[in-house]
Amino acid sequence: MAAWQPLLEQVARERYPRLVARAMLVASSRSEAEDLVSDALLSSFGGRARFATVAEAEAYVRCAIVSRSIDSSRRRAVERRALSRLRLEREPVVEMPAAGLAPEVEAALAQLAPRERACVVLRHLEDLSVREVADVLRLSEGAVKRYTFDGVAALNAALGTRDPRETARVRMTEGSSTDA
Repeated sequence: MAAWQPLLEQVARERYPRLVARAMLVASSRSEAEDLVSDALLSSFGGRARFATVAEAEAYVRCAIVSRSIDSSRRRAVERRALSRLRLEREPVVEMPAAGLAPEVEAALAQLAPRERACVVLRHLEDLSVREVADVLRLSEGAVKRYTFDGVAALNAALGTRDPRETARVRMTEGSSTDA
C-alpha cells in the first residue's frame, strides 16, 4: 500500500460530506458535485502533491474542486455552442440546493460567470486570501479582485442588497455634508 492511500481513505471517509456540500456551491446538481469531489480527490492524491494532515489534504481538494468546476463550465459552454450549431436542443439542467445557502443566493450564484462564481466562493465562502485564490485559479491578483468585485456586484443586484462598505460610504458622505 502506498504511503498516501491511508490519508486518502481517511479524507474520503471523514470529509466527503463536507466536500460535497462545498462542491454544491459551484455545481449545478448534487451528482455533478459528487463527480467534482471524486475527480478532485483522484487528481489531488494521484499527482505529486503530498499532505501531512487530513486538514491540509481537504483544503487542497476544496481548491481542486473549484478548478475542476471552471474546467467543466468551459467544456459545457463549448458543447452548447456545438449543439447550437447542429440545432440540437439540450435537456434543461435541474438545479439542486447547496447546503446552507438560501435558495435566492443559490440562484444568484448560478447566474454568475464561472470565474466570478469561483472567485466569490473562494474569497467569501472558503475565506481564502486574494493571493490564495490567484494561486488556485492561476490568475493574477488583479483579475481575482476584478472577478470578485463584479461577482459581488452582480449578486447584490440580483438579490436587491448593498455592499456594507457602500452603505457606510453613503452614511459618511451624508454625515459630512453641511446645510447652509
